[in-house]
Amino acid sequence: MWLYLAAVLAGLYLLRRWHRERQMVPRLSEKYVLITGCDSGFGNLLARQLDARGLRVLAACLTETGAVQLRAATSPRLQTVLLDVTSSQSIAAATAWVRERVGDRGLWGLVNNAGIAVPTAPNEWLTKDDFVKVLNVNLVGLIEVTLSLLPLVKQARGRVVNVASVMGRISFFGGGYCISKFGVEAFSDSLRLEMRSFGVKVSMIEPGYFKTVITSTENLEKNFLSLWEKVPEETKASYGENYLKEFLLALRKMQKRCNSNLTLVTGCMEHALTSCYPRTRYSAGWDAKLLYIPLSYLPSALTDTIFSWSYPKPAQKA
Repeated sequence: MWLYLAAVLAGLYLLRRWHRERQMVPRLSEKYVLITGCDSGFGNLLARQLDARGLRVLAACLTETGAVQLRAATSPRLQTVLLDVTSSQSIAAATAWVRERVGDRGLWGLVNNAGIAVPTAPNEWLTKDDFVKVLNVNLVGLIEVTLSLLPLVKQARGRVVNVASVMGRISFFGGGYCISKFGVEAFSDSLRLEMRSFGVKVSMIEPGYFKTVITSTENLEKNFLSLWEKVPEETKASYGENYLKEFLLALRKMQKRCNSNLTLVTGCMEHALTSCYPRTRYSAGWDAKLLYIPLSYLPSALTDTIFSWSYPKPAQKA
């Protein structure tokens, strides 16, 4: 009896959530949304997706080439601005540009999508600057963009959507990427609590592995090999050439399993911006839902054992 009751209650809860999440924000054609990192990948696809739905998209691109190509693929409604999230001057100029366009309506949505994945390698191969390069884009830049535009988002009682990662839940490779995504999760949590009283909703997107420019095999292999060349000879000897070969082989295998359907991610972003009841967290991809997020709740000793199975073995074990 209790089992049936639990099943009924679970069914009612899921039905209620399904009904709430289908309720859309009215007058979307009047809403302004700024998206960072629109040259390619998730940001580029989301900009085109929201433009097709009639929203007023403000697409921030790093390069003029990316901006020109995006404008050519969208309606005249979409506007572009050049933005380097590591430059305070660039952020200030983009903020002033956004303020001129949204006026008294404020900024309905801010999507912090800009990010990089390299340098990535075993931590011992990296320098402080290697970590800082990634953190400046993925975390510090995200924070500064958010703080600069937050008054406009509060004015519209709008949304902040931060792109984190399943690697913000569980970390099994070195470099600044996982660290930055853990930081995005922490910043988003604190911001969400602070903004509740202002009517601003904050959501996080936690994608699994997807095929994008920053995660391409060519990009990651080039990064990995260039870092290996800079590693001191003593360190190289401790890892061995075979470690490098095995790591590159594992990288290629991982790329073959990457999901090429980017709409699984941009669909979550769109829902976070257009639903009356957006989720706090969106997991995108079956690897995120069924593997990485469940693993993040297991004891560290167990996850260490699982991930170590796929790790290359060094020439000299400590």
